[in-house]
Amino acid sequence: MTPAVRPEGDEPMRRLRRAPEHSPSSRPSQRRSTGRSPVILIADDSTDTRELYAIYFQSRGFSVVTAHDGAAAIQVALDREPDVIVMDLAMPQFDGITATQRIKGDARMSRTRVILLTGYPDSAAERGSVGAGADLFLTKPCLPEVLERYVNRLRLPRRSV
Repeated sequence: MTPAVRPEGDEPMRRLRRAPEHSPSSRPSQRRSTGRSPVILIADDSTDTRELYAIYFQSRGFSVVTAHDGAAAIQVALDREPDVIVMDLAMPQFDGITATQRIKGDARMSRTRVILLTGYPDSAAERGSVGAGADLFLTKPCLPEVLERYVNRLRLPRRSV
């Protein structure tokens, strides 16, 4: 039997702690992180997508919370006040546009940065996301490294005009 050969530089995958999953009925008591780690909310009805992005961002030093639908995204966002929200456009309960409108409608969250992701791009959805207050509209598939670049750009202080 031939031993398995790993490409040079390929390290075994580390097992990372899964991001806490919240539903509207399970409200975390902790508010915005006061530590060094920025808080990111990953809202997507696809478990695989949520876990992929959560594991990646945790490995990059972010504190990650997740939500499985639009209603949970709203609740988690209001409870945790994340620095950036990455939200799927098509989700149960509330779609990404409606969830963004409700989140941005709260005075505490009006300056929170939101990235809407979709696997079904069209100009009407993009216009709707901008109208809802989203800061960026991206299409899936979106590599975690690419998403991280956009997240980091949005985390930069806004210039006052």
